[in-house]
Amino acid sequence: MNNDSEQQQQNGAGCMERSMLKLGPFEPHSPGGYGEQYGYPSPVTPVTPNTPLVCYTSKNRVLRPGVNRKYRKRAILKNGDCNVVLSRPPRQHLRFLQDIFTTLVDAQWRWTLLVFAFSFIGSWLFFGVIWWLISYTHGDLEELHLPDNQSEIGWIPCVYNIYSFTSAFLFSIETQHTIGYGVRTTTEECPEAIFVMCFQSIYGLMIQAFMVGIVFAKMTRPKQRSQTLLFSKNAVVCQRDGELCLMFRVGDMRKSHIIGASVRAQLIRTKTTREGETMAQYQHELDVGSDGSSSELFFIWPQIVVHRIDKDSALYNLSASDMLRERFEIVVILEGTVESTGQSTQARSSYVNTEILWGHRFEPVVCYNKEQQGYEINYSKFDSTLQVDTPLCSARELSEFYRAQDDYRSTTGKGFPTNDCVSL
Repeated sequence: MNNDSEQQQQNGAGCMERSMLKLGPFEPHSPGGYGEQYGYPSPVTPVTPNTPLVCYTSKNRVLRPGVNRKYRKRAILKNGDCNVVLSRPPRQHLRFLQDIFTTLVDAQWRWTLLVFAFSFIGSWLFFGVIWWLISYTHGDLEELHLPDNQSEIGWIPCVYNIYSFTSAFLFSIETQHTIGYGVRTTTEECPEAIFVMCFQSIYGLMIQAFMVGIVFAKMTRPKQRSQTLLFSKNAVVCQRDGELCLMFRVGDMRKSHIIGASVRAQLIRTKTTREGETMAQYQHELDVGSDGSSSELFFIWPQIVVHRIDKDSALYNLSASDMLRERFEIVVILEGTVESTGQSTQARSSYVNTEILWGHRFEPVVCYNKEQQGYEINYSKFDSTLQVDTPLCSARELSEFYRAQDDYRSTTGKGFPTNDCVSL
């Protein structure tokens, strides 16, 4: 321990014993993690037996020197929503009104239902005013021409049993929805009344079909299907067949499968070109696959998607400590066709540097159940990982070490006595 830690122990705060520290990166806000116990929001670095510890007296933090303590702002949230805000787009309201159907489908339910209600109420009031004007101009609302006196004087109105605007409003509702109570009906006296009745009937069918279509499309959106497509909370980095691999797990909670499922991954980070141009959101495509296959998945149970960190990978030069200091985001996208509806769906998630566990691998979640005579998926272990020995150096340094080891063996017939890459 250094002088600062000794002073902290003297003050009664004290540093935690090394045996109490977890190995490898971890979530600072995970239950029981140091973030909740000591009340700081910044990421914590991996701690190994050879890692020098620094204890700060102002805040009880155990960090390795030189670590970036800022979170990277996400482009894709963990629930798959894009963290993008439009700022002053030209003619925004006009463009949205031109595509009113998509606007209402994308809107929140309260706005859609509000438009649904006002579209009907507004049409009832509009045509109610028209029916009242027709009766008023024809003289049906005069005291001598009211329905109680029509049989005595032989007056034929445009619409029977219209007393006031309330009667006209009720007749508007009956006409638009073809209720037909039989009390208020049109006559042959007014041609304009016959025309308005036909027009309102056609308009009522159109607006009803339009609003029902919006509600149906909103309820059956493929986006809702993506809510049952799961991504692991963390991604992991460990060795597979001697190569460092970045892995994350995907799963589907429904029995109806995703047909033609494919997965993609992109690394978003800042890049500076040779000309000095800085591209803050440069996207590197990561080559991913599952179980030795391509990006196409046979998605009948949870799959571990693997990105081999080889010389063509954008992560080739990143070691464990570099991955904690670098500011980047890995966006993962799962696409496919819903078996039950035939609609295409897309699920998204992302991982920032503090959500990548170096030196971990996922626990198995699929086993054969003899009682049920089928494969059982234990989703309680979907995010569970196991700590494994993994070199902390970059994939490039590990490849150079293995190459030098092979050259040494070919010349002397002996191997290196120790591994220069420190393992957890």
